[in-house]
Amino acid sequence: MQAEAIMTAPVIGIEPTASIADAAGLMLSKKISGLPVIRNDGTLVGIISEGDFLRRGELGTQRKRSRWLEFLVSPGRAADEYVHANGRRVEEVMSDEVVTVSGNASLAEVVELMARHHVKRIPVVDGGKVVGIITRSDLVRALLRIFPVSGAPTVSDEKIRQNIAAELAAQKWAGTETINVTVDKGVAELSGAIFDERERQAAVVAAENVAGVKAVKDNLFCVGPLSVILVS
Repeated sequence: MQAEAIMTAPVIGIEPTASIADAAGLMLSKKISGLPVIRNDGTLVGIISEGDFLRRGELGTQRKRSRWLEFLVSPGRAADEYVHANGRRVEEVMSDEVVTVSGNASLAEVVELMARHHVKRIPVVDGGKVVGIITRSDLVRALLRIFPVSGAPTVSDEKIRQNIAAELAAQKWAGTETINVTVDKGVAELSGAIFDERERQAAVVAAENVAGVKAVKDNLFCVGPLSVILVS
């Protein structure tokens, strides 16, 4: 799936010359936590989010350091922090280093960028112009669309069993020779041995995600180090 398939469009943005009061009001009224900063011609110049309002002089939350730490801060950095805490226009407090993707980027790329740069939203840009935006909520909505819905075509118990066995066989943590799978009227039962308690939940999840499974019974038992010694 590509970015353009799940992005939100058109984009709610704000101009760089707008006041931060306008930006804060727009976020609250639209119930969003961030806005791309866009010029009249559609060019992206930055992004402003709730985080940019945390260190504000009006709230008394601007960054404060001990005297000796303040001495170590360069004048340039101090000036930048002052502008961020006291600026009145969006362009004065926004982040101008924005992570973007193209419309044909894969969702794997989008999620990797979110995780690597610790961001919650990524504008989608085409030819330098903003055409959409992807937030974590968009990813959740995409996931919801993929989940099976009630009333889906039924699958035979034997087919379900085969699919669960195939999924387990594809996982390096699963002991396919020690985990047994049976299915009765869509209810999958897992029995046999596992060698790490973490494998239990993984095996249940693997079964739950197979189409047609209505419930999973966990009858697995964990063979700990002591059990191995006694058996041998």
